[in-house]
Amino acid sequence: MFSTLGLFQSLPCPHKSDCKRSVCLFSHAHDLQQQPLIIATAADPTLSITPFTTTASSAPNPNPTVPAKRPFELSVQPTRNATVNEPPLQRLRTATSQKPVALPTQFQSTTGIPVLRVNAAQSQVALPVRQAMLKNLYDHFIVLYENILPSHPTLASEHALRQEEEVYKKSTKLTYRNAVINSIASLKRRPIPTSTSHPSVGTEEQITVRIEARKKLDELRLTRSALKQLLVTTDTMQKWGYIVEIPDGEGGSKPSAVGQVTRCDRCGQSYAIHGTPTQGECTYHWGKPFSRTINGEKLRVYSCCSKNTAEDGCSRGSHVFYESDPKDLHTRHAFSLNRPPKSSGGGDSTDTALDVVALDCEMVYTTGGMRVARVSVVDGSGTEIFDELVRMDDGVDVIDYNTRFSGITQEAHQKASLTLSSIRQSLDAFINSETIIIGHALENDLKTLRMVHHQCIDTSVLFPHRAGLPYRRSLRDLVKEHLGVSIQTGDGSTGHSSVEDSVATLDLVRWYILNKVKGNTTS
Repeated sequence: MFSTLGLFQSLPCPHKSDCKRSVCLFSHAHDLQQQPLIIATAADPTLSITPFTTTASSAPNPNPTVPAKRPFELSVQPTRNATVNEPPLQRLRTATSQKPVALPTQFQSTTGIPVLRVNAAQSQVALPVRQAMLKNLYDHFIVLYENILPSHPTLASEHALRQEEEVYKKSTKLTYRNAVINSIASLKRRPIPTSTSHPSVGTEEQITVRIEARKKLDELRLTRSALKQLLVTTDTMQKWGYIVEIPDGEGGSKPSAVGQVTRCDRCGQSYAIHGTPTQGECTYHWGKPFSRTINGEKLRVYSCCSKNTAEDGCSRGSHVFYESDPKDLHTRHAFSLNRPPKSSGGGDSTDTALDVVALDCEMVYTTGGMRVARVSVVDGSGTEIFDELVRMDDGVDVIDYNTRFSGITQEAHQKASLTLSSIRQSLDAFINSETIIIGHALENDLKTLRMVHHQCIDTSVLFPHRAGLPYRRSLRDLVKEHLGVSIQTGDGSTGHSSVEDSVATLDLVRWYILNKVKGNTTS
């Protein structure tokens, strides 16, 4: 047997004189001082430390007692559901089992070298190495985007950050450097873009996504059966401002409105229409007003200059006017229906009209109101089949070429040789009354062409504004959102391209069929 260490000799034996042990670990001395005891009652779960001394003549205590060996631990209150005899709970593991990945917290809009803002402790690759590789990517994006950086100064920085993130996600610590080098080599092989809509603009992942989306769109063949369910009904056409029948009265009886008093479409002032443009007589905003919150206050400002709607205009030019009444438009130039389909006989009677076309027009301000100056048509595959400038009718003079939006300059328009009547005759080779015409806000194009047509698909109807009429989403925003392509990126000297807009509306209809129409026809 091992000898005792006497650790319990300072404690009295709980059995006292009734102890049956031959060698007791506790003390049986009568003059031994009693240690304080802790009383734990079963009725109250709260522990309390109470000094208590027993004597030989004291009554037995019904409550169990334990020695106050560690009072500082028992001073901590137990949890609500804990019991005295319950062992301490095991600590739970709260760390994630996934490997942390350090990615940029946000993209910095800057014209200088971008800076990675990541947690260095979570990055698999040393942060100085990633920053150096990011700088190399940025330098090569600067060279690639040399033609578009003046109008988009933050593009190189944003794409360098995204490209570095894409490489980091797909690589490891050992392959990261080589992956960045391969990305730089790919950048060197790209052609220099001339606009943000160029295929070379973007990161590798963005370009791949665009190529796959483009492939799906190109594979979709638009047929009459596939488009029939998207046609705008007559009631909807009237609601959206289409002219569904030829107005009464003699068409083309008064091509010009010189001498009449009307209200300027830009500044709202009344003026007498004259054939000689007077620069500086009209002060206006060419942008549209929209709501913006500044310092907690909601204000209406213009998109062109961010000025308040109560302030004076930011541009100066000639007074212009716009007519929307069908009778007034009919008086300037007569409306007409498209020709009916030719019979199915052989020989010269074969109809050359197409099943599907997309159409867009560019307009200028004249003494006869807003008139068409360019007409562009593409077929169902997006191939350009018609693109002509339109010469004004006799007696109608151009007041403002509206180059910022139309893209037409005075020098270019002087080459126009076909009048609107000749243009309509040329369009008869591609369009008859059964041809499906696709466009964005197509009623404006049909009005300026003086064309009454009922087989129409309008992307502004397919993708309505959430606030409803009269609000409409712009073609540029729809193409950017659904196709990931930037259009109408020209500045005030280049304007829009009607061919580009025609192809964009066609692609939007393809996207709608692929993503919104159930049981779509892809052949």
